[in-house]
Amino acid sequence: MNNLICICGPTASGKTGLAVALAKELDAEVVSCDSMQIYRGMDVGTAKPDAAEMEGVPHHLLDVAEPGEDFSVGRYVQLADAAIAGIHSRGKIAIVCGGTGLYMDSLIKGERFAAPSRPAQREYVEHIAEEKGLSFLYEMLKDADPETAEKLHVSDRKRIVRAMEVFLITGMPLSYHNEQSKKRPPKYQPAWIGLNFRNRSKLYARVDARVDRMLEQGLEAEVRRLLEAGIDPKTTAMQAIGYKEMAAALRGECTVKQAADRIKQASRNYAKRQLTWFRRNEAIRWLYVDECPDLTEAAMRIL
Repeated sequence: MNNLICICGPTASGKTGLAVALAKELDAEVVSCDSMQIYRGMDVGTAKPDAAEMEGVPHHLLDVAEPGEDFSVGRYVQLADAAIAGIHSRGKIAIVCGGTGLYMDSLIKGERFAAPSRPAQREYVEHIAEEKGLSFLYEMLKDADPETAEKLHVSDRKRIVRAMEVFLITGMPLSYHNEQSKKRPPKYQPAWIGLNFRNRSKLYARVDARVDRMLEQGLEAEVRRLLEAGIDPKTTAMQAIGYKEMAAALRGECTVKQAADRIKQASRNYAKRQLTWFRRNEAIRWLYVDECPDLTEAAMRIL
């Protein structure tokens, strides 16, 4: 059994509400596909659904990592595969819902990632970057894996380090592993539903309203608590939209009002990028929220 439902679209478009409504209709369970809702203690700024919003529908892949962890798409796929297998074993339908396109596509394709990180190799590569500079490491990557190096910016430390680590662990370039992955058929057969707006200004109004609600719900206090707990502001989690800007405000680099305005702008820009990503998928059936009085009924007709 490899069928499932995928609900995708930009931030603040109503994906969670639709997923819950469909899950209640179909006796399904939801697998979150949000690269920030995976973190514990990061609830307000990620718009993580609470118990009331879930309406009793089981949700998976929320709160599975600590904010200080270096979470990867490979780990997401591993955890999501296990969650989906569990849902199917109970005779239920899995609804994958979220806006992180890379995670969702990697899950559906069943991508096998080159190699799990190994501390010894990672530390060795990081040591080279520290001692000889990132540009030196990039030149090493150009010799070992010119195809991957060509796709990376010389300042993209995270991906350069990972590509060199894969080469050291497997003896094969990352580009080879990626090419082999593309040759495999998709692991799942999804029914795709995308949410969007004909009138882009209505989407942006919803984005702005969501940021205002986050402030009312205590985003400032949430970010302060994370920083006081010792979470490094440079971690991936704390670089998320909402957290980075509010942390700057708490350091006195801007006012809370200025931080809120920056969060709104960054969120609108993110929504654009999400739509660009998902529009490449011709299998998605789009529902336009501003034209559709009953999203659940429309989605059921598509399914």
